[in-house]
Amino acid sequence: MERKIENPDVDKTIYLSSNGVHLSIIIPKTYMDSVQLSGVKREQSDNYLSFGWGDEDFYLNTPTWGDLTFSIAFKAIFLKSAALMHVTRYKNKRSDWIEIKISETELAKLNAYVLNTFSTNERGMKIILENQGYTSTDDFYKAQGSFSCFKTCNSWVNSGFKESGLKSCLWTPFDFGLLNKYK
Repeated sequence: MERKIENPDVDKTIYLSSNGVHLSIIIPKTYMDSVQLSGVKREQSDNYLSFGWGDEDFYLNTPTWGDLTFSIAFKAIFLKSAALMHVTRYKNKRSDWIEIKISETELAKLNAYVLNTFSTNERGMKIILENQGYTSTDDFYKAQGSFSCFKTCNSWVNSGFKESGLKSCLWTPFDFGLLNKYK
């Protein structure tokens, strides 16, 4: 789907990244309000937050592709399972990120999409899984939805772009569908 520009002033920049399989949305911290940042672990020196969505068991039990087992893959693809948000913090922009120009209106819609993906507790706070990140700069949070072969990490990013009016695919279970729209 082509971009639906509501505001021709595309003066903001977000980023799209892939680890070769999984897409993430990277948003400068200065583009997020206090509600979106509330409950997200971060340091003052962090300038970018990367958001990815996926299967809880897969995220927690496959920190590297070498950890992937048939059982984990089968359950993630074919069985209804809990989802997590993976948030990674960066101090500096990386050269392998794909730059995407975005308007204030598109950014507001994308920020709302990301915010509404987090599950919250009875006090409305994001639910972090303590000490579950892969490194000291990333964390996992409980998320809305259920992963399946029809709703993958990449289709989550694609849906966020679609809802925001950005270029998107009809459906993209793999990373290359959306990446090709922005290369």
